[in-house]
Amino acid sequence: TMEEEWGVLMFFMNKRDAGKGPSEKLIIFGPQRPRRGAELKVMSGVEQKNPGFFTRGVREKTSDTKGFDTDRLLFKDDELSYSLGKQGTTRKKLEGAAGAILEYVGHVAFIAGDLKQRRRCREFLQWLLAQRRGSITIRDVNSRDDATEMYIPENCKGWVTGNRGSELRRMEAETGTYMFMALDERGEERLIIFCHDPGSKVSNTGRMAAERLVNEMIQEKL
Repeated sequence: TMEEEWGVLMFFMNKRDAGKGPSEKLIIFGPQRPRRGAELKVMSGVEQKNPGFFTRGVREKTSDTKGFDTDRLLFKDDELSYSLGKQGTTRKKLEGAAGAILEYVGHVAFIAGDLKQRRRCREFLQWLLAQRRGSITIRDVNSRDDATEMYIPENCKGWVTGNRGSELRRMEAETGTYMFMALDERGEERLIIFCHDPGSKVSNTGRMAAERLVNEMIQEKL
């Protein structure tokens, strides 16, 4: 249930003033971040059944607040299904790797978290959409604290990525990361593993775990 997923307490409360017609007030109890996560999940469900209920007239928003806040990004028609993925796998992947809350309410992406998490999640989304138009260039990865670069031998690239990226998707799902091939400032293609969690030598999740899986695949091919 949503309560178990977010660790909150939720119940409906009758309103005396039902000015907007037949509606009930839902109360969500818990810490700020889980409350917002549950609230956005509810909004997403309501919006599916009643399009425009939460999004009519909504505009994009980028907050400069360092602490917890919510940004909004508006999707064009074809961008939504691509950013959602089969059974929401792409949305969950970006959310997990960014360490943010990412929920789609109609055609609006709500990104909740602290400033670093929100910026990271927005960037991940923009890169995802940019990849539909071809190769993308990402410079200065060394200055980031959420990325690992791997230069893959030319004869192993197809093996590591898999058919239409299937192997990358498998490794992402196993390790909670976001991985894709991108060009560096010299135009050389390399694999970048993104995740707020660096991982460790013993953990099955995070960037180090993904790096180990990629290296295992390279060794198999070589």
